[in-house]
Formats: sequence, C-alpha cells, structure tokens
Amino acid sequence: MRADLERWAEALAVEREHGANAGDFIAERVRTLALAGDQAGVVRWLDIATRLDQLLDASAMAH
Repeated sequence: MRADLERWAEALAVEREHGANAGDFIAERVRTLALAGDQAGVVRWLDIATRLDQLLDASAMAH
C-alpha cells in the first residue's frame, strides 16, 4: 500500500510543479526511461500518469 500512496503523492507534486504541462513532463520521463531501458522506471511513471489522470478527472467533475 505504501507504493500506492507514494504514486499519489508524486502525481500531486508533478501537478503542482508543472500544472497544465504535467502530462508532457510525465511523457518525457517515460520516453527517457524507455530509451535507457529502465522498465521499472517506465512502470512507475505510467502509474503516476494514471493517478494524475484520476486527479484531473476528479477536479474537472468538482467544477
């Protein structure tokens, strides 16, 4: 469960730091890690992306 909470915290941090560009930032991280052959890193950032999408969807529904 701890890893799940860490991914939520990371998604929040990326959204706060990069705002509307958060998705682009994550896509670049995934691309860089994939090119480096870091599959675990790719999985981690895809998990963060999933949580960011959920955060943004929840935010849009609240407005």
